[in-house]
Amino acid sequence: MNYRTIEDLNKDIKALVPKLPADLDLIVGVPRSGLLAASLLTLYLNLPFTDVDGLCERRVLEAGLYRQFSNVFDFSQCKKVLVVDDSIHSGATMEKAKSAIQHANLPYKIYYTAVYVTSTSQEFVDFWCEVVDQPRYFEWNVMHHPNLKRSCVDLDGIICRDPTESENDDGDNYRSFLVSAEPLIRPSVEIGWIVTCRLEKYRHLTEEWLKKHGIRYTNLVMMDLPDKKTRLALGKHALFKAEVYESSHAILFIESSPVQAQEIAAISGKDVLCLDASLIAANRDPKMAALIVELRNSLSTNIQRFELQIQQRDYQIRRLDSQMQQIQHSIPMHLVNRYQRVVERLLRSGTRRRYYELGLTGIRVILNEGWRSFLRKVKAHLQGRRDKASKQP
Repeated sequence: MNYRTIEDLNKDIKALVPKLPADLDLIVGVPRSGLLAASLLTLYLNLPFTDVDGLCERRVLEAGLYRQFSNVFDFSQCKKVLVVDDSIHSGATMEKAKSAIQHANLPYKIYYTAVYVTSTSQEFVDFWCEVVDQPRYFEWNVMHHPNLKRSCVDLDGIICRDPTESENDDGDNYRSFLVSAEPLIRPSVEIGWIVTCRLEKYRHLTEEWLKKHGIRYTNLVMMDLPDKKTRLALGKHALFKAEVYESSHAILFIESSPVQAQEIAAISGKDVLCLDASLIAANRDPKMAALIVELRNSLSTNIQRFELQIQQRDYQIRRLDSQMQQIQHSIPMHLVNRYQRVVERLLRSGTRRRYYELGLTGIRVILNEGWRSFLRKVKAHLQGRRDKASKQP
């Protein structure tokens, strides 16, 4: 699949200029997308500009203050005219323009050019810049292309703006966003599949928004998960879209995320157009696609296992913290603390206070660790004293 951006068009028009006659008098754009190419060429050549109807009616579009020609163009002095279209496929549009111009019986030398042609349509023009065969898409008209009927299109980031962090709360703020968000574009043709990671519980609000903005579609496919947290935990955004794409007879997927575009192409083995990065991501290797699916599934499983372990550890920590608070607020603990304060007041350091401290330690062991631990530590303490005594002369 071939894709050209507006930046590509601008670059290729510059490359086309040296191929053109140097003594042109007028640039004519073929409606509609040919007007974009013709207007850029007009600026580079500093020539007056009109459309096909304007040429036949002998009128030009008004020029700015910095043009060297008068706003009233003298057609009697015009000799050479260049008719421009952005691209040619069947040649029908250019032939229609030629027919209109011929019927106008104009006394000019007319040249025809297109920036992009196919290997079978070069005969319709005198000049062209690049051969770009089908299937092909152009940035300036892809969202109005008839093939949208046979395409999957992402919703957020393509048709609707993405929610902000504060709006994306899976609650009231998000519902407000779904109602009031501004569209990025309103496609003029029907879309085959709108594929979105929005949750099924927001279907009604999404359908109402699409209807409000006049966006036509055949299928609206949404993620059937309970909440945003579950969706993030699974992390299967690209896999979900790829499975829809793969199971459909769509010929193109238009995606906003460059990373997801690569993953969708790798999994589905079909072409994906990323408008944000202006690229086509295609993968025809089924082994690579299977490997990516396996790696994604393995990673998702490991993430879920780690999250479960974290939840279990959090629960254990909370339980131990609760037990500690209960111990700290228990009556025996209060007695131990009071006993310690009395000992510190009556017995100074360096006296027989150490025996009281041993007793205090023993009580704490009994309270926190139980009698078995206490007896085990007493036994170890006594054994240590015996060993120390046996070593003395």
